Amino acid sequence: MVRPRLAATMPAMSDESQISVPPSFIALFVEPGRVKPNASSEFICERYEFCEDLATMLVDHARTKLWELGVTGPDVLERIHRGLFTRETGINAVEAEWVTRRLVELLGWDCPMFDLERAQPG
Repeated sequence: MVRPRLAATMPAMSDESQISVPPSFIALFVEPGRVKPNASSEFICERYEFCEDLATMLVDHARTKLWELGVTGPDVLERIHRGLFTRETGINAVEAEWVTRRLVELLGWDCPMFDLERAQPG
């Protein structure tokens, strides 16, 4: 008796079912007065993965800078936020804001005084 291979009997899993993009990120692609995003779900998912990875990668960097420089959490976040505006990061201004806010969440820092408007390059 020949048994079917397990992979052949399992339904294929789509990429969409593996990643849950939070509403806060989807909102970056919804124009004022609209309800639907202005980009495909695939594009939004790719951008989310990139931005989430970037925020996660910045956690250790932020903690190190806090310790090395002896400054406050908001100071570290301001420096990181300004650094996200360089062309090399591959993100735009709204994604930079989202990454910074996500970084605050990942760090568990209480930074009510952190002002993203002030942190944007003039």
